[in-house]
Amino acid sequence: MNAQETELYQAWKLEEQQPFTGWDFSYLDGRMLEEQAPWSYSRRAAEMMRQSDSVLDMGTGGGERLLKLRADWPPKVVVTEDYPPNIRLAAERLLPLGVRVFEVPLTDTDPMPFADYEFDLVLNRHAGLNAREVARILAPGGAFLTQQIHGLWAADLIAAFGTMPQWPDSTLEKYVQQLIAAGLEVVDTREWSGKLGFTEVGAIVYYLKAVPWLVPGFSVDTHLVHLLALQRRLESGERLEFTARKYLIEAHKGVITHG
Repeated sequence: MNAQETELYQAWKLEEQQPFTGWDFSYLDGRMLEEQAPWSYSRRAAEMMRQSDSVLDMGTGGGERLLKLRADWPPKVVVTEDYPPNIRLAAERLLPLGVRVFEVPLTDTDPMPFADYEFDLVLNRHAGLNAREVARILAPGGAFLTQQIHGLWAADLIAAFGTMPQWPDSTLEKYVQQLIAAGLEVVDTREWSGKLGFTEVGAIVYYLKAVPWLVPGFSVDTHLVHLLALQRRLESGERLEFTARKYLIEAHKGVITHG
């Protein structure tokens, strides 16, 4: 490496070592620029909580987003999380507030340790979900709201590191079909594509370490060639902009009637 590359390498190694907790990207403020979807998941979640007596927040992270909506909490609040550092953080923040915190793997097939019809509302922001389990634990007349990262999120960024998205089938259509098959009525769907930009390569280093499933095995040492290639793109005047994709689904469970 020449002197400039050595300096960049050292700076990127420092980025790689920065701590990341919860689901908080404030460290990248001003360096990572993500366009916002034309809907507000948080606003809709708050509206739905005000109409509920109980809520389950699947994949709460460190509880950051749920805490911002505390004024709208129903009497019973339960959360799940499956990433150990986030579980500890969520417990520290939420248990003192009377929230029950469960360590639960969130996939398309794993069960959840809750009773039938236990919740009026189930929320899920960027976490795995088992549609049949969601339908099982929802009370009659209950509702489910999820915002998901599309399986092709930042596919062009991932390609810059010589790899492919791990879950390309994580699509709106897939989960709509699963929710309908589980007996829920899908009442709203929205899909969006926008830009995910970075002002410097060091910000990408931090981002990929924070979200390790995008480029499995990523490190500055193993992917230095790819990082230098991105640096050359930046120095040539090219913007480091990639494709962000999300979708939103709201589904309701019918009221049981007896003839």
